[in-house]
Formats: sequence, C-alpha cells, structure tokens
Amino acid sequence: MIVLGCNGFTRVSEVFAEHFGAVGIDKHYLLGHDAGAALLVDGELVAAVEEERLNRVKKTTDFPVNAVRWCLEQAGLRFSDIDLIAIPFNFSDEVLDEMLTGIAGAPMPPEPKLALLNNIVKLYTEVVSHEAILADFAARTGYTPDPDRVVFVPHHLAHVMTGYYAAGMPDSAFLVSDGRAEVLSTLMGEIRGGRIQVFDETAIGAEYSIGILFSAITRFLGFVPNNDEYKVMGLSGYARPPVPNPFVEEFIELHPDGRYTFRQPLQTDDPRSLDGLFEQYFGPFEATLEYQSRVAAAAQEMLNVVTRHQIRALEGKTELRHLLFEGGVALNCLNNTPLFAGSRFDDMDVSFGASDTGVVLGAAVYAWLNHPESAGRRQVAPRVTPYLGPEFDDAAIEDALRGFRDRVGWTRLSDAEIVDQVSKLLTEKVVIGWFEGRIEHGPRALGHRSILANPQFPDIKDVINTRVKHREPFRPFAPIVLEADAPKIFEMGRKTRSPYMTFVFPVRPEFHEVIPGATHVDGTSRVQTITDADTPRLADLLRRFTALTDVPCLINTSFNVAGEPIVCTPADALQCFLGTEIDYLVLGNYLVTKADTAG
Repeated sequence: MIVLGCNGFTRVSEVFAEHFGAVGIDKHYLLGHDAGAALLVDGELVAAVEEERLNRVKKTTDFPVNAVRWCLEQAGLRFSDIDLIAIPFNFSDEVLDEMLTGIAGAPMPPEPKLALLNNIVKLYTEVVSHEAILADFAARTGYTPDPDRVVFVPHHLAHVMTGYYAAGMPDSAFLVSDGRAEVLSTLMGEIRGGRIQVFDETAIGAEYSIGILFSAITRFLGFVPNNDEYKVMGLSGYARPPVPNPFVEEFIELHPDGRYTFRQPLQTDDPRSLDGLFEQYFGPFEATLEYQSRVAAAAQEMLNVVTRHQIRALEGKTELRHLLFEGGVALNCLNNTPLFAGSRFDDMDVSFGASDTGVVLGAAVYAWLNHPESAGRRQVAPRVTPYLGPEFDDAAIEDALRGFRDRVGWTRLSDAEIVDQVSKLLTEKVVIGWFEGRIEHGPRALGHRSILANPQFPDIKDVINTRVKHREPFRPFAPIVLEADAPKIFEMGRKTRSPYMTFVFPVRPEFHEVIPGATHVDGTSRVQTITDADTPRLADLLRRFTALTDVPCLINTSFNVAGEPIVCTPADALQCFLGTEIDYLVLGNYLVTKADTAG
C-alpha cells in the first residue's frame, strides 16, 4: 500500500493576512505552517521533506508541490500509483459547526463577533474544507484525487501517529499539546496495537492553549510568535522564576483530569490581547536581558507546572509505562527532562517530527494502520530514521562546485581522509559546514546538514552567533556525543539516549571547563546522542576528534543563517558558506575552501 502524506495550502497565508492580521511579526499565526510531504510504502517511510527546504521560504504554508513531486520521484512512482492521500487536518462540516457555535457563544461585542464568524466561514470554504483541499491538490499537481481515497486525519491524531511510528510502535500513553488543531489545543490518551483511544475529558480548547499563550509571551518579548519560542526557552536560563510567579499564582488554574484554564481566556485572533496583563505582572516592557529573562523564566516554570499536572492525571488513567509527547509544545526540550524525571513512566519519547513538520508522517501512518487491508494484522515498524530527504551524488556536487569555481577550491577525499583532516581542523577555533547524505526531517539539524565546531573554546558560541548565524548572543549551542559516552558527561537520569536533540541535561561539573562552548549559562546542554548505526561517518569523526583533544563532544548547529531554512542542496550549502565566515565546508567527500585560502 502506498500512502502520500501532504500538508500545506495555497491560499492560507493570503486568507490569514487579509482576515486575521497574520502579517509582519504575526505572519506565522496560521494553519498549515511547516508544509511538506511524506511517502509510506507498505508501512515503510521511504521519503519525506519539508517544502521550505525546496522553495527556500522558512516555515512556508504553501501547498507542497515540490515536496510531493520529489517524494514520488524518489520512489519511482506516479500519482496514479498512490492508494491513499492523507491530510493532517479534518475540517469537516461538524467541526465548522463546533467552531461557529463556540464563537457565537463567546462574550464578544456583536460587530467583531459577526466579523470573526464571517472570516471563519471564508477560511473554511476557500482553504480548509474537504472540497477546498481536494481542489487545491488538483490545481497544483494536475492530478485529481478520488475523494474516497483521501483520508482527512484529525490533526492531533496525526501528531500521535508520528510519535508512535518514530518510537517503534510500542503501546504508549500520549500527550499532544500545540497551538491549536481544528478546535482543540491539547489532548491525552493511549495507543495500543495502532488503535488510538482519546481520553475526551482531558481535551482543552484553543481558548486555553498553553502553546498560544507561550507564543503570546514570545511576541511580547519582541520575537516572532510561532517561530521564536526556543529563544524564550534559551533566555530562561539567565534568570530564576520570580517568587511568587504571577503566571502560576494568578493566571493559570488547575482542574481535575489534567485540565486547566486561564483566568482570562485567549483571544486567538488577537495575539496582543494579553500584553497589558503581562505588563501588569512584570512592569512595562524593557528590551533588556534582565527583563526578558525574568519573564522567560516565569513562562518556563508555568509550562512545566501545566504539563506536569497533565502527566500526573495521565498516570492515573493508564497502566502503560511508555510515554509519547508530541506537538509544538514538546519542542520545549528544557521542559521535557523534568517532565519525564518526575513521572512514573519507564521512558518518554519526543520524535524528530514533534512539531507540524512531522504531521505528514503521522497522517500517512494513520491512514495505513486504519485501512481495511491493515486491520487485524500485527504491524511491526521498520527502523525509522530522520534522514529522509534529498541527497546528492558526486556528479551533482561537482556540478555545483564548478558553478562557484572562481570563489572556492576543493579536494576529493576518501571517507577516512575526510575524518582525519576534518578532525585535525577542528582542534583549532574553526567553524565547519558539514553536508552529507539525505537531509534530516524536522526542525533540528541532526548531523547531515550541520555546522560543527570545537566546544573547548569558551568564546566559540560568540564566534558562531556573530560571524556565522547572525543571531542573538544569548543563544546556546547543542553538543553531539556518542550515545555510549553521554552518561559520563551529562546527568541524564533515567534517559539513556537523546537522538533528536529533544532533551536538556545538566553538564557534569567536571566537564564544565572541558566543553564551555556547549554549556549554557545555567550549566545545561541540549544533547544529541549519535551511534554508528545512525551517522557512521560523523561518529567516526567524533571519535577521532576526541582522540586528538580529549574533548568528548562537538558543537552541532543547523547549517543555515537566521531566517533561512536549513540548506538542502550543494548550491545552498556553497551560498551559505560564502555568505558567512564559515572556515571550511565538507560536501560529501569534498573538502572545500574559499578562494583566498584555497591551495
């Protein structure tokens, strides 16, 4: 069975800009962000890529025509070969009725209420209804799908399936939390044998979305909401939460069954509606590290209080011992570690596609597992890797290099020579672009499109932030470490691995001065553990580097600059290399230098 997962809408950004004010700093307040496609063949995930990697528009919402075509070409398939198309949203007529009923009963003045009702109907009829999605698919691809072969998957259930599949399909309890799905922002339940049971009493609507609230705080602090929440997470390490914390003591209210409310419901169409309350809590906004970090620390503690409350309720509703945490809120890796540590679950997984980048995977898996051909079968998940996107052979790399021949020099080396030479270069204070194999799926660079550096230099963070990434100086960098070595360097508690950079661990005191460039101001690191099975050449490089330096980690950050998608093609990598102060570039088996240093 061949299933195509597809997320993205041609007109959604236009409609949200015109009717919901999603422009400027608020441009990501919309549905369908992180557009992409994935292809599942007989239960095996054979291809997946985010549209932004191909059209070069960060967090694009556009219909993923390039991603769809690449996935089919990668598998040697045509549209007529597809058995099912899976869409990770289900805006049915019943969902529209629920949305309109909720707005009609909301305590709003008549004029803005009527305007909002009208705008929702326009969004539904022009963009997200089943009919609009089918028409969009046909218009952009030239292929008209059979409606009976299109599965509209509720958004949060697509998230569940992403985590379930990536974890190896174990029976699991789950928590999904994000900005909003069709009408909800969070729910909990169980998945057993591929069948999902939602605990309906735990579901929470968008008016009490912890994800939207965190985005509103992100915006208040001067950052881009639904994009820069990780900056707030990083800022929180520079301060301790205020005592008392007004978010915890005054704003959130905890209820039975893991539910919670806010003392002032969110106006989901107005991201500025809480700015006055935030200033009441913390004083007038100041663009200072002290002010911003104090608010960030308060927000981080609030998030931990709310999600811990949910997990405690979930523990009382299930005897299962494995936990899946998915949705955009699960990308807050600073929250994930204490959340798991304080639970009674044996393990907790957060996938490489926990945000909406992954829902195309989960939608495809949902359609596959719930098709009659799959019913009743014992499904065994194949080994899952995040390295699912385009890769480029020597001919493609050489062609790209020739296009930049007046600006770069290059040498082709064997794998062993690449490892030897790059490990020696990394003993110095240099920054290296590392490009190999299939591009990783999801928001994190996991070693195939990465920037590498030596963490033993205390100022390497400033070098990369200023000379390469062009981003805020408070932003930390993550280390890669061999999975077998990780517990010696980091206080990992009950975790033994962190392959997707979704957990933060304290650095053991004896390593603070060994890896200062990968140690945040609060003494923690967002760790990626690697193995020979996952990234063999990168693991070899790390071993060789450690033998030369006695430093057991390398800094790994995404191969891009602020505001740009991670590089995908060799040409993307060369442009980033030449537009920054990256010192060396590895393109597959080619070591590339700039013309003024070549030879």
